[in-house]
Amino acid sequence: MLNLTQSGTSEVDVIAELFDEEDELFDWHLPVAFNELRHREKIEGSTKVTQTWRMKERMKTVSVALVLCLNVGVDPPDVVKTSPCARLESWIDPTTSSPQKALEAIGSNLQKQYERWQPRARYKQSLDPTVDEVKKLCSSLRRNAKEERVLFHYNGHGVPKPTVNGEIWVFNKSYTQYIPLSVYDLQTWMGSPSIYVYDCSNAGIIVESFKQFSVQREHEVETSSSMSSSQRFNSPAPSPSAVKNCIQLAACGSTEFLPMNPELPADLFTSCLTTPIKIALKWYVLQNTSKLVPNLTAELVDKVPGQLNDRRTMLGELNWIFTAITDTIAWNTLPRDLFQKLFRQDLLVASLFRNFLLAERIMRSYNCTPVSGPKLPPTYQHPMWQAWDLALDLCLRQLPRLLEDEGSTFQHSPFFTEQLTAFQVWLTYGSESRNPPEQLPIVLQVLLSQVHRLRALDLLGRFLDLGPWAVSLALSVGIFPYVLKLLQSSARELRPLLVFIWAKILSVDSSCQADLVKDNGHKYFLAVLADPYMPAEHRTMAAFVLSMIVNDYRQGQEAALQGNVISVCLEQLADTNNSLRQWLALCLGKVWTSFDNARWCGVRDSAHEKLAKMLNDPTPEVRAATVYALGTFINNNSSERSDHANNIDLGVGMTLASVGQDGNPLVRKELVVAFGYLVTQFEAQFATVATQLIEEERQKDKAVPIVAAEAPENFASVMTSGMKRSSSRTSVKSLLTSTSSGQQPSPGNTSFCSSISSMDSTSSVESMPGASDSRSKRAGSNPSIPGLSFSNIYIMVWKTLLQLAIDPVNEVADMAKYIVNTIKLKATTTSKPSQMMPNPAMTHSAPASPSNRPVNTAQGTPPQNYLYDESGRPVMGGIKRDFSSPRLPSSTSSPYTYSTQFSRNRKIFDKGPSQVEEKEEEIANRVKQTSVVSTDYFPWCCKHFAQPLMRLSDEQDPESFPHHEREYHFTRNAHVRNEAKEEQMRAGFNRLDDQVFVNRNQGIPSVIKFHPYESFMAVADKEMVSFWNWEQGTKLGSICNENPKHTKITSVEFLNAHDDTLMLTGSDDGAVRIWRDYIENVEMVSAFQALSDMIPLSRGSGLVIDWEQESGMLLASGDVRTIKIWDSRSETKLQDIPTGADSCVTSLASDSVGRSLLIAGCGDGTVRLFDRRLGPTECRVMTLREHNHRVLKVHLQKGSEGKIVSTSNGGDVRFWDPRFTESVRVLNLQQGLTAVDMHKLADVIACGSMNQYIGIYNQSGDSLSTIKYHEGFLGQRIGAISCLAFHPYKVKLAAGGSDSFISVYSTSMKRS
Repeated sequence: MLNLTQSGTSEVDVIAELFDEEDELFDWHLPVAFNELRHREKIEGSTKVTQTWRMKERMKTVSVALVLCLNVGVDPPDVVKTSPCARLESWIDPTTSSPQKALEAIGSNLQKQYERWQPRARYKQSLDPTVDEVKKLCSSLRRNAKEERVLFHYNGHGVPKPTVNGEIWVFNKSYTQYIPLSVYDLQTWMGSPSIYVYDCSNAGIIVESFKQFSVQREHEVETSSSMSSSQRFNSPAPSPSAVKNCIQLAACGSTEFLPMNPELPADLFTSCLTTPIKIALKWYVLQNTSKLVPNLTAELVDKVPGQLNDRRTMLGELNWIFTAITDTIAWNTLPRDLFQKLFRQDLLVASLFRNFLLAERIMRSYNCTPVSGPKLPPTYQHPMWQAWDLALDLCLRQLPRLLEDEGSTFQHSPFFTEQLTAFQVWLTYGSESRNPPEQLPIVLQVLLSQVHRLRALDLLGRFLDLGPWAVSLALSVGIFPYVLKLLQSSARELRPLLVFIWAKILSVDSSCQADLVKDNGHKYFLAVLADPYMPAEHRTMAAFVLSMIVNDYRQGQEAALQGNVISVCLEQLADTNNSLRQWLALCLGKVWTSFDNARWCGVRDSAHEKLAKMLNDPTPEVRAATVYALGTFINNNSSERSDHANNIDLGVGMTLASVGQDGNPLVRKELVVAFGYLVTQFEAQFATVATQLIEEERQKDKAVPIVAAEAPENFASVMTSGMKRSSSRTSVKSLLTSTSSGQQPSPGNTSFCSSISSMDSTSSVESMPGASDSRSKRAGSNPSIPGLSFSNIYIMVWKTLLQLAIDPVNEVADMAKYIVNTIKLKATTTSKPSQMMPNPAMTHSAPASPSNRPVNTAQGTPPQNYLYDESGRPVMGGIKRDFSSPRLPSSTSSPYTYSTQFSRNRKIFDKGPSQVEEKEEEIANRVKQTSVVSTDYFPWCCKHFAQPLMRLSDEQDPESFPHHEREYHFTRNAHVRNEAKEEQMRAGFNRLDDQVFVNRNQGIPSVIKFHPYESFMAVADKEMVSFWNWEQGTKLGSICNENPKHTKITSVEFLNAHDDTLMLTGSDDGAVRIWRDYIENVEMVSAFQALSDMIPLSRGSGLVIDWEQESGMLLASGDVRTIKIWDSRSETKLQDIPTGADSCVTSLASDSVGRSLLIAGCGDGTVRLFDRRLGPTECRVMTLREHNHRVLKVHLQKGSEGKIVSTSNGGDVRFWDPRFTESVRVLNLQQGLTAVDMHKLADVIACGSMNQYIGIYNQSGDSLSTIKYHEGFLGQRIGAISCLAFHPYKVKLAAGGSDSFISVYSTSMKRS
């Protein structure tokens, strides 16, 4: 409300000036609360995709059979050779020496060519063999190779072509006849896995026959009952599945002849497979393109300098380029599984298939089509072959100069640089929807070069950052051995790149941990983590990698422990980087998970004490990680426990109990898990605590009701009958005593309310850590469980668990209920007596399961002790969602007696009085050890590294849809504010009674709130919030707030109304819930207990809040003696400000700009001013005491001269100057007010009364309008007013009445 003069000009000036000030703060500069990843996405890990890149088993070709049927000097009868004809075999002319020597030289040279690709294989030559020699050779090699691969190379240039019956030809002993050799027999001798190379005309016939025989074998195995039909030559035939593991390479199709060009070798196919660079150079010279290089001859290319394995030389570089190009062609052409099988499983097979691609290109130019099994798609026209031709051009044009001048320098090919540039261009526009970058295999080849390595790693990291799909692609192409080998490098410049790449790999495929430990790769990341000169971002990634190495992997834990990972992590816990602190804690938690050696190492380094300091960290994710680490720290499954171990675990448990009131659900979930570990360790002790607390509650239920809170005489008296209950306390009590039975309570049940009001510090939620010291005193206080000094720790942890079991977040509550109910199950079953005489003086307990049958209860037994679900149905601690809760044994026989069997001075570890326990096997089977609950927090944290890290977020990217959406919102907001200015200026002298909306709400409205920029309002009743479009008169939707039965919503706020709006609701049990997409797809963003020590009062105010969008602060008070300030960014409580009043707080207001002044209106009529900058004992700077009745509303006017305005239900409106204790102006309006609101920008006040009317006034006290009847309802009178609210900018008033009708009133522009 503005302090305006009567001059119209000054009104315009003031409002315009005010909006100028607001526009600087508004929208773009306003923070967006509850908008972090933890709020926007579900806390779960990424969906694990089964990785296929890792071969199930790597294979080696260990034996090679070289079968040459040349019969030098004698041409086969079915081949007519041209003259001149191709003569060279293995680059040897057989006509230059005797046939036998030539044959031996050819065999020797062929072996050397194969040894270039597999030097360690066992080679056997069979020159012009007989059938028996081939059989003996093959059988011998298979026997020695065992399960490894055997290669069979067949050169049939000196024998007839293969037959259609599936036969190849060999010789008889005297070389006078050609003898057929069935491929069926060859299959039998060779076994599998095998690879066959056929270099002969019509070779495709052999491939087809091989397939037919394989089908025949499968049929024989299926139909034959005896093994004899699948045996030939007394050797076992390979199984059908094994035959499928055979690979075949044939020189030409079934009807094709080998080329006879005299410029080519006779074994052109073999030359392509074994000497690819040499034949590629020869073929290049024969092409027309070679004319681009002057003076190039076939003799010259034989003199290309260098070694094939030396990439610094011309020959070595050409071989390197050839390998990269053929790998690239295969990866871009073949299916992924076939590529893995042929190009990654066996080094020799991979080399042969790379060279086979060249053979296809060369031989197709001579009308031959090489055939393979498995069949490959055509690759001879792939664009990458043009890159190969260009590389040859650039290299060979230097050849004459290099040969003439030995001192000249070889200029390296720009091939790899250009391919990296092409890859970089792809990355600029790359996405999952596009085709994969064809240069990816080349990038891996480049990693071998120190010259290009840095750039290649950088580009590879950028590619992996695109998402898990990119990581899977890189792994499928064979990245893993390359980057694993690079971990042996000591180059510091590679560290950031390698850490990033490995973080990406492990985020997608955690199975790589074993490879890292095996190769001592973990030491690399330990060194990075311990390096103080490394940026925190890269140390964070190193901590993540180490966490994945030790995750559920004992060898990894042992290796990391030997590398002093615990001390390295502990030294950096004070780092300023949030993510680093988070992952240091998670890494520690994973290191000592189920690993006692690491745990005791942590004890020696005081790890639990150092971690405890991080429980107050301003970042929720860090606090959750800390609780996670401390939880795994106390999760000790050792059968032998020492006193020292118990002391440590209980000490950590006591430390963790202080986290029970944390504002973030992540932290509370991890706390429940940690307590689950602790309860498992000390199950018997917690069962004893639960039993005794149940007994104490029963004893107190017999006590006389005690006053629960005090209040001034003129304010409110405490009810001893029909008193309003605090739901949180009721729920805790039901958890404590839910093993009893009775009737369902009603609000008017005196004994039930008495049992609540008499809860003392031992059984009240308020006695837990974090509860206010100013809570009300109660009679009937019993001492805590006597005995060991640890008893108070058990009680503290147990009560924190009870509080968590009624957490406003269902997942937290369900997990805690599971633990609580499991312990109660153990407590009740272990203390169940077998046969005891009923004693009328004892407290009896009825069956635990809900029953409709009447139960005999002794005098003083509480009428009901079940735990209720949200719908009010009694459940035995039942878990409705993700956890199947253990049930108590139900028996409808005579009631059990527990409490009187234990003396009150019994020690906590005592087993109780000796008695005969029931030995029912059924009950024994039901009592099981606590199943530890778990969360997805760690997998969710890991998911961060699987997602893009280098890309701008949607909020930062000016081209993103969310950014454009924000621009639209902010433009709309400015329009709404400007449009409302005229209404605001007229409000002080215009009527405000034009009813523009009326409708009936589902329940009686308790709170009503306009959205500042959209045409709907939120109307809250007991447990629902409905959304109404007040312009169109329609209901948009509603949400169920999920607050417990017997509680109601008392506060509603729109958060981030300028942007992506959230809905905040507060209920009178002190819980705050925040909702997203509240009109359609309702989703809870967060929830927490803003107030935990609610005092039951007859005229309480519930939970009262004030939201500061500018600072992200939430001020909360109500039926308590404090004002709590919560920070939405850290989700922690920043301050506890004692009110100093013996009554509730009814209204809050604050200076959101200066962030120092805080105003509280109280139920005793006082208005209290606080300075947030001061300490708790000094912060109350002024108490204004002129009101004689309950304060309904306090308001702080905008601007530096703004006054404090307060209104009581006595009808007096008072204006205060914060510098004085006396009001500067008083307006006496109407008596008996129930609701008041003041427009923050216009000169208008609305007052609602129980007398069924609304009065509209200006600041001078002039009555502008009086509303008593609904328009359009035949003059129906409005109900008693329950709530009022002005629109933040427009002059619109919403009213809710006890008749459930809600109305919106507006000024009429026609009236003046």
